[in-house]
Amino acid sequence: MKTYIIDTNALISFVTDRNLQQQAIISEIFEASAQLKALILCHQIVLTEFVYVMDKVYRIPKIRINHMIGDMIAMPGVRVVHEIDFKSLLKVWPETFSDFADAIIAYVSKGCKGRIVVTFDQKFSKALRSIGANAIHGP
Repeated sequence: MKTYIIDTNALISFVTDRNLQQQAIISEIFEASAQLKALILCHQIVLTEFVYVMDKVYRIPKIRINHMIGDMIAMPGVRVVHEIDFKSLLKVWPETFSDFADAIIAYVSKGCKGRIVVTFDQKFSKALRSIGANAIHGP
């Protein structure tokens, strides 16, 4: 079973129509997860960033954001990750990953064969490849 680690921008593309090509990519992954053919790992930092962007940028009512997150974490094949080994994290931040949240996502993927980071951030994707992590990136 494939394991995907989602970046905030992938989650935002899933729930908005900002980029239909990105939405199609992430929708397939969520569909596979719902059918228990894939596992999606979502670090809590992604949820934190998601809430901020949906509230401040998209101006979605907080109760609706609450329902979005509740629906997602209730899906089969989705697991929220909370753990952080800060000693390991600080080895890649800020030198390899200048964004702290990206460093956390990279930390979750590092050393775990078969885990694939889903991001639509080309700079982040390139940095992931530099540490040997697998990444799906789209348009």
